[in-house]
Amino acid sequence: MSDIKFKKRVKALSLFSNVGIAETYLSDVGVDVCVANELLEERCKFYSHLYPDVSIIQGDITDRDVFDKVMLTAKEAGVEMVIATPPCQGMSNAGRKDPKDSRNFLVHYAVEAIKELKPRFVIIENVTMQQHTQILYNDEYIFIPDYIERELGAIYNINTDRIVNTMDYGIPQSRQRYIYLMTLKSEGVKWEFPPKEEKIITLQDAIGSLPSLDPHIREKDEQWRFPDYEKKKLEGLKVSKWHYPPTHSWRQVEWMIHTPSGTSAFKNDKFFPMTKGRRIKGAPRTYMRMFWEKPATTIMQNSGVISAFSTVHPGRCIVDSVNDELREYSDPRALSIYELIILSSLPLDWNIPKWAKEVLIRKVIGEGIPPLLIKKAVISLIKEGHYDR
Repeated sequence: MSDIKFKKRVKALSLFSNVGIAETYLSDVGVDVCVANELLEERCKFYSHLYPDVSIIQGDITDRDVFDKVMLTAKEAGVEMVIATPPCQGMSNAGRKDPKDSRNFLVHYAVEAIKELKPRFVIIENVTMQQHTQILYNDEYIFIPDYIERELGAIYNINTDRIVNTMDYGIPQSRQRYIYLMTLKSEGVKWEFPPKEEKIITLQDAIGSLPSLDPHIREKDEQWRFPDYEKKKLEGLKVSKWHYPPTHSWRQVEWMIHTPSGTSAFKNDKFFPMTKGRRIKGAPRTYMRMFWEKPATTIMQNSGVISAFSTVHPGRCIVDSVNDELREYSDPRALSIYELIILSSLPLDWNIPKWAKEVLIRKVIGEGIPPLLIKKAVISLIKEGHYDR
């Protein structure tokens, strides 16, 4: 797979770049991102650490001056591909514009950039909900896919199958996305995702051999409960400096100690989520361990929080019993950053800057599309268009 690349390297523009997760492997397949735009300064700094040769333009692309600067830089660079991952929320223009006006959606600025640059190839990635989101366009409400078709369909071939799950492409994470793959009609190529792969990589396959970790307990007077904490932490750090345990409150950890793999602590008879001595209510997939025999659930920005959506390590039974007062499971913790790196198909030696805090690292991973999917999509284009010859 790594031998397939554009014979003539393609220059690309990355919009809504995050820290450049989507483009991690593009250089391997002959795509050179040379211009990028990201709103947040901290993420631009992270991006520049990963890609020091890329011209990263910080600023709000809805600002005309920023948009024009990005367009001018992209034109000067000779960009032939645009990669855009616009968040699917409206822009705040209260009192001036209809909240469903297409200009209030960041995808509008991706479309405007594509219309101005007319790149040979386009990737637009977003959540699946965008297909059900309406915007105001020429005095009528239409769904975003119809908007993109009307704006770009005359000059671009657009893929048919747009809803993809990363677990179908060798990535140990179930993450569904709505992705456009476009080629200029003059290319004479229809760009589609490759066929789904038969092998589904499970958590057991991906992280099952990693050293077990005890959580770091926030309350000092409760830390005695894990006498092997330091020993296990050292074993984890031998694998990677990023395989260290997150910090949690003892109360939440106790609930998870008694929670089996693939189950929520809400189902426990005694050790269930509570506050002030009372059982609390919550979504059934919070305070939940993942399944060993399945890929990870979608990694979110708050992946370090036990109470979030299915963030807890699957664990292994260390004291077996049908009684949850006696039953105990290992790893009552959220996943380590190293485990997230693996499950997101990032390089094991991903070059995270030393100054980056854990909250930021988890956020950008949670927002980023697993880059192996993008690499395989581009390889599919290269094969279909014989661009490697």
